[in-house]
Amino acid sequence: MGRDNLKDRAKGNIYTSKAPEDDESHQMISSLFLGPHAENYEYFKSNIIAILETTRDARLNYFPEDGPFISEQVQASATFGKHTDKIGKAVKKAAELLSRHSVPWWSPRYAAHMCMDMSMPSLLGYFMTMLYNPNNVSVEASPLTMVAEIEAGQQICEMLGYNLDPEAKDAPVGWGHITCGGSVANLETRNLKFYPLALRNAVKDFGPLSFIGSTFAIETCGGAKKLFKDLSKWELLNLKVPTVLEIPDRLSIEYGISSTFLQDTMKQYGIQSVGLGPLERQYDIDQPIQYMLSSTRHYSWPKGGAIAGIGSQNVVGIPPDIEARLDLSALDERLKASLEKQQAVYTVVAIIGSTEEGAVDPLRGILELRRKYQAQGLSFVVHADAAWGGYFASMIAKDFKPGDPKNAEPPKQTGKGDGFVPDASLRVETQEDIYAMRDADSITVDPHKAGYIPYPAGSLCYRDEKMRFLITWTSPYIARAGASESIGIYGVEGSKPGASAMSTWLANRCIGTGPEGYGALLAEVCFTISRLSAHWAAMSTKTTSFICVPLNLLPAERKAMQDPNTTPEDYAQALEEEKQKIRERILKKSNQEIVDEDAGRATDDKAMVLLRALGSDLNINAFALNFRYSDGTINDDVEEANYLNRRVVEVLSVDSPEDDPTKIPFFLTSTEFDHEAYGNCVQQFKKRLGLVQDEMSLFVLRNVLMTPFPTEGNFIDNMVNIFQEVVEKEVEVCRKRNETKENHHSFILQDGSDKIFLVNRSMFHLASRRRQLIASAAIDEKSLKAYRDAKNNNPAEGFFLSTAQKEDISETILSDGAFEAVITSRSGKTIAQNVEVTSFTALKDRPLNSKHRDHAYPSGHMPFYLYGTPSSIHIDHMLLLAPNIQLSASNINLSVDPPIPAASLKNGCILYLDEVQESAMQPFLPTSQLVGGRGPTSASNFFFRAGRRFQVSVFEDRYGISTGGPGLADVDYGTRLATGEIVLGKEAGEIWVDSEGVNRDPFKRPSQTAKWREEFAKIGKELE
Repeated sequence: MGRDNLKDRAKGNIYTSKAPEDDESHQMISSLFLGPHAENYEYFKSNIIAILETTRDARLNYFPEDGPFISEQVQASATFGKHTDKIGKAVKKAAELLSRHSVPWWSPRYAAHMCMDMSMPSLLGYFMTMLYNPNNVSVEASPLTMVAEIEAGQQICEMLGYNLDPEAKDAPVGWGHITCGGSVANLETRNLKFYPLALRNAVKDFGPLSFIGSTFAIETCGGAKKLFKDLSKWELLNLKVPTVLEIPDRLSIEYGISSTFLQDTMKQYGIQSVGLGPLERQYDIDQPIQYMLSSTRHYSWPKGGAIAGIGSQNVVGIPPDIEARLDLSALDERLKASLEKQQAVYTVVAIIGSTEEGAVDPLRGILELRRKYQAQGLSFVVHADAAWGGYFASMIAKDFKPGDPKNAEPPKQTGKGDGFVPDASLRVETQEDIYAMRDADSITVDPHKAGYIPYPAGSLCYRDEKMRFLITWTSPYIARAGASESIGIYGVEGSKPGASAMSTWLANRCIGTGPEGYGALLAEVCFTISRLSAHWAAMSTKTTSFICVPLNLLPAERKAMQDPNTTPEDYAQALEEEKQKIRERILKKSNQEIVDEDAGRATDDKAMVLLRALGSDLNINAFALNFRYSDGTINDDVEEANYLNRRVVEVLSVDSPEDDPTKIPFFLTSTEFDHEAYGNCVQQFKKRLGLVQDEMSLFVLRNVLMTPFPTEGNFIDNMVNIFQEVVEKEVEVCRKRNETKENHHSFILQDGSDKIFLVNRSMFHLASRRRQLIASAAIDEKSLKAYRDAKNNNPAEGFFLSTAQKEDISETILSDGAFEAVITSRSGKTIAQNVEVTSFTALKDRPLNSKHRDHAYPSGHMPFYLYGTPSSIHIDHMLLLAPNIQLSASNINLSVDPPIPAASLKNGCILYLDEVQESAMQPFLPTSQLVGGRGPTSASNFFFRAGRRFQVSVFEDRYGISTGGPGLADVDYGTRLATGEIVLGKEAGEIWVDSEGVNRDPFKRPSQTAKWREEFAKIGKELE
């Protein structure tokens, strides 16, 4: 669908906001942002001017007697003017390009990635601090912003529920700091796990702490009290977190050991100095210690494991449930196995808001599992990865109590009238898991996500402030002796911008980290995303050309799945009834009508309660589309459903300089659910979409919405209507590529002394050619002579036989066995017209639909079909997975023992190139890069070339002519027909190599990604 048309379609979609009566929270929220149409520009500009004037005054007031260093005469010079003019032009051009090509994430129309309008306090905080460029590595380099970072850490700790009162007896004092991101947590839990082992070395005989060995006792995680020096390796690796963190204080109180002495000791023995490997070898740790978290984890976790020396393979994925939350039963099984094998666990991670699905893992259940296994001797850190979900803790009421029935009630609404945006609460289960973060040992939170703060602003918080000492690095460069302690010694970062700390602190301070601040903002955003969730849930009907299925189950689906007596008919009826309820009570109603009509309903019957049950736990909708064929049947091919979803997101996103963001009225993004990571989750999702539950990844649409503005004025309705039009247009393309049976068909012409063979030039992306077809045929004498004359005159040339008109292979060619054709050379010259093809008989006719493909490329060999007659033998590479390459060779020299029977050649066998590793070669480069042009050249270094010799094994093909895969190339080595070698023909014309045509998508939009650099170069030209 053309984007100009999309923009025209959106012209009537005008949102005119009216001041909502009594809705003070929305009025407050409206003051926080520059605004989708820069409504608050004047307020923002006045603050920018104030910052610039203050910066000017600061420079003027610092030793004013110094006088100006840049004189008016210099400023009046031609050179000065020339360069300032250049800078001005470059700045103007850069600003122009940014305004033209930047995705408008400030607009309510943007519902794709985790990019949103940043709050004015955060922008102003960053801008004002950036002008001074403080480095928060030390107090000396950042006296004020260091304090801002400490206080920002305290703000976030308090929001998460950590204790900040040093006098409190029931909880340790929390601590947090600003980082570039959260991966640093991997290092800190690693160091905690090895601290007891390192300390044990210092307590041994003749060690610096050997004098405490006979008296220093400690409690194991199972509750037994033992001398520290007598603990086993397993007991040392499984001390509880508070037990480990209390050791330095206990050594000071019980033995008077100074922190300086202990620090010097641990410099000799600690993992930071000794390294991971030596400690593992010394203690004979032969099973790697592991991290455990949902297999849907963010990529930063395996990356962090690699950086920490833990190894990405030891970041173990736990399968998710069908709504992408960590499966507690699977975690329980894994922990049980770890206990039985005595394989230690560093950390179990609860993801509080996964970045792809918005899922909140069951943290309460994870904490309960830890208590269970600690009683049996296995302990580990519990870390909450709340990079996305941390700021949603601001929605939790100060008097929140888990299990309180009032948690299920929708929030009380204070506003009314046009422009009114209701507040929504989180699901009860989500509230309780977020509340449980106060019991996690550490938490990562990214203010640059749901805090509406500029990048980079991550944060890391500890339940016990002593945990920060597990990573400390000091250097004379960082702080002189006697200087105040710098926050920069904690963590792995060195230099870092004080602007991020000030931005975070100022935003938290101005907005507030409780229910009246960020909580109010996110409550309105939750309502906004819920309204969009309602559309994805109820958009499609029995008559639409497509179906739209959210990842998250509707309440009726969830209930039906839990009832073992539910029949498919009952399930379908319950689902349709609930979708109709959503249409009538939500989609057709204004915000005010939803709230007003709820007034007379019981809690479990309220539309606001239903809204809260739709979509994900935290403001991300994952959903997918599938299409109906013209006859109404639903497509069951995963690849074709993926194709539809991919085309839709291409229309509604920017990936090329040719794309004009101003013509895209609604932005979405996408992700992929692969079988290995998502397991049963993606299989159930495919089932609900009507797809085959194979191992192919599922392409999923995704939207993140972080604006509170678009739920009135029919704004969302119109955007959704545009989305639906795009989908319907792309369904037409999908139908065309799958329903069109007649097409021009082209065959590789393979000629021997006694028979003609034809190899279909397959195409994965077109149903009419989505088959691997090899056939024998006869052609009229005149055409045969013309072809053979051309071949004899130019042996290096190859030839095609193509249908003269569009044909349906199944309905006409295979059934009739005859058609009219044209013979051409590969260079495009016509050799014969009006060719009569008869006796067309298939040897192999294998479907190439995704459900018939293998799940991996062949390993240890490369399989081919072997066929022909004893006097002329040919091969064609088996297409088992896409993308792929078509490799065909005519008239090969086959030397095997024993000889292949003529009947086997007639029917077609399977031949392995024994020494060619296909899996190591796939996917292949484009043909032009493989062989230097269309078709092969004998001078090429490509492995499949004229005259090349291969060791081979030959097997019977156990399957019928038209049998579909997967598994077509699987053979029984015990029934091998023969072994030996083949030599490809000496003429280049007998070889065909094509990695482009077989993978070409005739409907694919051209990519212009390389033009980004051309656009960017325009800035530099202004400086020439």
